[in-house]
Amino acid sequence: MKIVKYIIIGVLFILLASCGEKTINHDASGIFEANEIVVSAEVTGKILEFNVEEGMNLQKDQLVGYIDSMQLYLRKKQLQKNIRAVRSRQPEIHKQIAVIEQQILTQKKEKQRIESLLLANAATQKQLDDINAQITLLEKQLEAQKSSLNVTSKGIIGDVLTLEVQIEQIDDQLKKCKIVNQIDGTVLVKYTEVNELALPGKALYKIADLENMIFRAYITSSQLTKLKIDQNVRVFADFGEETRKYEGKVVWISNKSEFTPKTIQTKDERDNLVYAIKIAVKNDGFLKIGMYGEIDLKIE
Repeated sequence: MKIVKYIIIGVLFILLASCGEKTINHDASGIFEANEIVVSAEVTGKILEFNVEEGMNLQKDQLVGYIDSMQLYLRKKQLQKNIRAVRSRQPEIHKQIAVIEQQILTQKKEKQRIESLLLANAATQKQLDDINAQITLLEKQLEAQKSSLNVTSKGIIGDVLTLEVQIEQIDDQLKKCKIVNQIDGTVLVKYTEVNELALPGKALYKIADLENMIFRAYITSSQLTKLKIDQNVRVFADFGEETRKYEGKVVWISNKSEFTPKTIQTKDERDNLVYAIKIAVKNDGFLKIGMYGEIDLKIE
């Protein structure tokens, strides 16, 4: 019995030693993450079409559905008619001042006739003064009418511009009635269905880029000196009994230390303060969000 007992102890010792070697061989551990985006509605209305299912791969800028836009369309149509109505009140300045301009022209011809008669002593100076006064009065009336018509015209143009801005706002809302996917990725969660009411800010679905994963790990201050942006590192994904190796590149290093997260182990467990890092890893289809892994900072 003692021999069996020693054998069991020896086997356990070997297993523990091998586990210890596995921990020592890697510099830090962490979890796999992905760039997740929650796509939300931007307008109010019933969802008329929604072609999204969990697990579906979507392309960036892909149209996946739309929200009822009939009221917005009718509002835009009304604004367009209002613009036509306002523009119809635009004064025709040249036509409205044509009468006074003709009167001025007639008076100037009369002035020339009186000046000729005055030279021949057939008219008086008073007649010439009267015609000059009449021309001056008509010219002032012309300027006043031009000023009034210009003010009216500018007011109408301003009203039209205001209505056109409102149409641009409607166009923007109509554009937002289309549910457009934001990034290349895989749908993780679907939050709504067709015929449900969409409200601004209401989550429709969550999507993530699963082809380009991010491995978030934590390193100690002593390891920080061995790491830099764009440095290549090895990432080991834990699949239980199997471990897969991936090539990764450091894309971010925190400039502030923090206390070691409870779910993360570092090479030196005595270190309480660690630095978070992000490593870009190309997914071969096996990596999943939340999966644990480890990194090796040295590449032979």
